[in-house]
Amino acid sequence: MKIDKSIAITLIIVLGIIIVVSIFMNTISPSSNVINVNGQSSIEVTPDLVKIYLTIQSIEDTSSEAKDENAKKTEAVTTALINKGFDKEDIQTSYFNIYPEYDWDEGDRELTGYKASHNLVIEFSAQETEKISDALDAGIDNGADLGNINFELSQEKQNTYKAEAIKLAAEDAKIKADALASGLDKKVGKLVSVSNNDWGYSPWRVYSNEDVAVSMTAAKEEVAQLDIEPSEQTISASVQATFKIY
Repeated sequence: MKIDKSIAITLIIVLGIIIVVSIFMNTISPSSNVINVNGQSSIEVTPDLVKIYLTIQSIEDTSSEAKDENAKKTEAVTTALINKGFDKEDIQTSYFNIYPEYDWDEGDRELTGYKASHNLVIEFSAQETEKISDALDAGIDNGADLGNINFELSQEKQNTYKAEAIKLAAEDAKIKADALASGLDKKVGKLVSVSNNDWGYSPWRVYSNEDVAVSMTAAKEEVAQLDIEPSEQTISASVQATFKIY
């Protein structure tokens, strides 16, 4: 029996499609067997930086006057810090803004002036905590308000600890996958997917002047009573991994 050539070609194409679909279905089928694990790690780190956040504010009748007055105060604070031994590059602006101030009376507002606000960050080594009092004296004695005192990680340290924490979390995921597969009389095969869910780090706040009613003299006295020394802190990482098992 002779089969028409066009029919033969059609049969070959259909057979090819069936084979491809079969392979694809086997690939995504639950029979391929995968396990999902969450790897976690925690490491103890010592911060290498102290950052002191100061705010300098000026209120004047016009925005130009507020800006000029704020510039004078900022210059006085910066000069005092340099005279205390701080390098100019260690004194940075983190925020600056000028905005109108209003008095409100039964829904009506009246412009009372303009406020200029300039935030400075003073950064130095966590091994030089004796500089904290010098920074506060220079800032507060020249009209700045104390915001926060933080222990933080430099970018270099962040990168180092991030890599270490994520690596340990990945190793933890592999250990869990091996244990889970072994308990099921299976073995771990190829890695299907992996994602970094989290790397936990935030600055460690030593002091925060959240009560705006507290005078700067009182704030400085409160800080002086603190035992401000860097201590080990915990940072963590988490990864999600999927493995084939057989």
